[in-house]
Amino acid sequence: MSKKSLPITRKQGKARLGDQIRSIADRLKQETDVQIKTTSRILGAAAQIAENHDRLISEVVDMVELDLNVEKQVSQKHIYTIDIIKQQFKTLRDAKAHFNLKVSSWESLVNKLNAASYQTTITQNKTQSNRSLTDKNVRNCEDNHNNIEKLTVLLEPDVVEMFPNSEAVNETLRFLIRVMSKNSF
Repeated sequence: MSKKSLPITRKQGKARLGDQIRSIADRLKQETDVQIKTTSRILGAAAQIAENHDRLISEVVDMVELDLNVEKQVSQKHIYTIDIIKQQFKTLRDAKAHFNLKVSSWESLVNKLNAASYQTTITQNKTQSNRSLTDKNVRNCEDNHNNIEKLTVLLEPDVVEMFPNSEAVNETLRFLIRVMSKNSF
């Protein structure tokens, strides 16, 4: 009797072992399918991130180019040329008298005007960047403490190097606001 029960038990053990192996193989296949789907989703998300990144970079570049073009147009308004000065004044004598400059030619007049304009811009920027709060500024701040539209912010020296005046700070913050509002997800 014991001889007959052994082969049956071995066959049952082999069958159970085979079922267990098949079960493990099925689970591995299911896990592999899940991993493939997950990897596919991750790659899809990465592709979407790359596309959004490229679009964001393009939008930022476009905005910067637009701002630079506007700034260039504004700065070109302050550049004098001989033709512009000749259109405004009939004679060199009239132009010299108007600008209170001593020059011998139209060209030297234009050079002095453009140099003076450039120097004034640099001096104004340096003055504004080195300026600290004065009593007048403090009084203005106290007078406007109820006015939420105005806010006094103290800039650290390293920031002042990049943003020499309030106009530069506001321009940069507006640019940042445009970028953030365009790319709200």
